Amino acid sequence: MSASAHSTADTPTAHLDELLAGLRSKALEFAKVSPSARAALLRACLPAIRAQARPWAEAAIAAKGLDAGRPQASEEWLAGPMTTMRNTRLLAEALDAIATTGSPGPEEKKVHRDERGRTVVEVFPNTVVDSLLYTGFNATVRMKEGMTPADVRKAQGSFYKQADPKGGVSLVLGAGNVTSIPPMDALYKMFVDGNVCLVKLNPVNEYLEEHLDKAFAPLVEKGYLKFVKGGTSVGTYLVNHPEVDDVHITGSDRTHDLIVWGPPGPERERRMREDDPVLKKAITSELGCVTPVMITPGAYSDSELAFIAQNVATMMVNNASCNCNAGKMLITAKGWSGRDKLLGLIKAELGAQKPRKAYYPGAFDRYKSLVGERADVLKLGDAKEGELPWTLVFGLDSANKEEELFITEPFCPILSETSLEASDAAAFLKAATAFCNERLWGTLSAVLIIHPRTEAEPGVSAALYDAVDQLRYGAVGINQWTGLVYGLVTTPWGAHPSSTLKNVQGGLGWVHNTFMLEGIEKVVLRGPLTVFPKPPWFVTSKTAHEIAPKLVELEFEPSVLKVPAIAIAALRG
Repeated sequence: MSASAHSTADTPTAHLDELLAGLRSKALEFAKVSPSARAALLRACLPAIRAQARPWAEAAIAAKGLDAGRPQASEEWLAGPMTTMRNTRLLAEALDAIATTGSPGPEEKKVHRDERGRTVVEVFPNTVVDSLLYTGFNATVRMKEGMTPADVRKAQGSFYKQADPKGGVSLVLGAGNVTSIPPMDALYKMFVDGNVCLVKLNPVNEYLEEHLDKAFAPLVEKGYLKFVKGGTSVGTYLVNHPEVDDVHITGSDRTHDLIVWGPPGPERERRMREDDPVLKKAITSELGCVTPVMITPGAYSDSELAFIAQNVATMMVNNASCNCNAGKMLITAKGWSGRDKLLGLIKAELGAQKPRKAYYPGAFDRYKSLVGERADVLKLGDAKEGELPWTLVFGLDSANKEEELFITEPFCPILSETSLEASDAAAFLKAATAFCNERLWGTLSAVLIIHPRTEAEPGVSAALYDAVDQLRYGAVGINQWTGLVYGLVTTPWGAHPSSTLKNVQGGLGWVHNTFMLEGIEKVVLRGPLTVFPKPPWFVTSKTAHEIAPKLVELEFEPSVLKVPAIAIAALRG
């Protein structure tokens, strides 16, 4: 994620001082609020989020140049009010569980050791509705090596185990690309970490302020949460404000390093050598990734390849490719007989998608810098003024350590591909893991496609376990996009813990994580190779814009009785 925009109305510093003083005065009060009372506060937000869902989504649809009457509009419902509603509700359920049992969940049997002795936590599915909507999907959290199931239970929800919590004031520097990120980051700081929170909205989506103020009115009116507008100067002022105890940022590694280490130059170098950051406060972050999509060689049918192509196209097209988990680097095996067919199908799927408005600041400059005068570029679609074409760069040299597309997150509609030498599936998994860890920038998310029959071949299942174990990413999706790891919210979202303050890569810390786990290494999402009916997040769904508002209603008040209408709409898609 990159670049910045100018705010239409920076919040005056005097008002910022006033807001922070108010939050400070409420920090201890909020820290003492019981889990059951916190759950009630969150539940009071649910009808307010519901009331704001349509105007919130419509504001984002308009800002991003989408057609409200077409399936593409669903993206702003799903990645905005729907996901936020789910997060709010599930946090309330976790807090009720703490109040009654002392634990946010999940049930005891879901915390156990896997076949090699690693402690894992099954975090999805958790209800009948989950299982009906996401048949064949599951997600587990792999804990850090050495942790036992007992350690997990002892560590989780640590704020709620404090005898005398003091709380604090957190600053969230909101992302500009996905409208659920700022409120959900705030929910984490408040209801997992226990702090009151000030959210500075990104100028790109500061139109959210009125909707978020209303959606979270029960928290705003209590003085526990505030939203403000502002550009770089406001952000700088807030980060360094004495009333701010810690910072969370969703943005770019460059912005993170500017905040933590100061501007590039000799002084920054000295500070890094001497472990002397400019920022003396704790900072957590989510900063993006060149997300790999590894295609394990195998005997895929034509229909399976077609589904994979739609899946990859979705990872690329969603949100104009301005997602920190957008599919960016296809990795195939040299000599695999299905490579050319799959790439051709991906080309066709992207060619069928209308180019999107390049709404995120810096997109045109990044695109020009990365595409340049390359001869191996294919541009798809009739891009009008203000738009960028879907762009393919296939056949990159995997041995080229200087390849810019390996080390720069595009944050614009570029999808690249490289091939690795591999004699079979097991060899490919090993080679792809090493390539991703050693050559690609970022530690946030990775996708790995593998046919079930291939996985069943001798030695391949073990090789897959090794690959998932060794991939240095906070989210690994097997056969499905890691965008789901973001959206399910029982799944923690963040970069692999190998990141450091000096080499931050995809970021530090976790958000979402409604089971309040600590000691997380990564999340592993598994899904079927193909799914029927077509998922509503697929850009090829014809009825996604009909389904998305129904999913908001489902998350407001889950019921199996609401599933048939969603399923019928999906069958028409």
